[in-house]
Amino acid sequence: MADLIKFLGTAGARVVVSKQLRASGGIWISLDGVNLYIDPGPGALVHTLKSRPRLDPAALDAILLSHRHLDHSGDINVMIEAMTEGTFKKKGTVFAPADALDEDPVILKYVRRYPEKIEKLKTGKTFKLKNLSFTCPIRHVHHGAETYGFKIKGKQRTISYITDGKFLPGMARAYKADIIIVSVLMAEPFNLDHLCLDDFVKLVKAIKPKTAIMTHFGWRMLAARPWEIASRLSKELKIEIIAANDGMEIKL
Repeated sequence: MADLIKFLGTAGARVVVSKQLRASGGIWISLDGVNLYIDPGPGALVHTLKSRPRLDPAALDAILLSHRHLDHSGDINVMIEAMTEGTFKKKGTVFAPADALDEDPVILKYVRRYPEKIEKLKTGKTFKLKNLSFTCPIRHVHHGAETYGFKIKGKQRTISYITDGKFLPGMARAYKADIIIVSVLMAEPFNLDHLCLDDFVKLVKAIKPKTAIMTHFGWRMLAARPWEIASRLSKELKIEIIAANDGMEIKL
């Protein structure tokens, strides 16, 4: 499979997810012959199978869960079963925070015997996946669950996924990459433990990636027309900025 990023959902938080104003399937990344699924929220399996060109869940090498909230984890059990070819083939790795397995588990116990391996995420460790490696550079505090983003290193490029949580000092340094994917829930600063547009701009200015992608939109962000914001910011910052939409495929 060619190197790509496929957005199978760009919904953020409860209102947009519960009303399905945007799909909530998460993100498929293929890089250097490795297929990853990040945050399979509600509808992940359906949107994967409906994708054109079609994506085959049995081709997945791993599923990465940033945190246990339902907009990120709603379809994780069925995606594990699909990755393991309907549980008939023990394969793949699932990476998840400890509390998603132990404290308030979203991965069912009977499903855990199907993947080849389940690993608990933590900072300071490098996780290996064939030709790739990834780290959880920092823990995202103040989000009501154990939460991590991912910095994925390939042969020629690095992709960072910056998930929910408040803006933190050192976040830009931790996630420096060629491509950044950022959960931008809100257009304006708001008293919630999520990133807003101002935070996204700070990250882009500090990281200076080749491409910066916004996703995981709340209803206020959708009302602000993120595609128009991305066009304006691209001109202002002279960096390719994309507002993801459902089904968008970015070839690398």
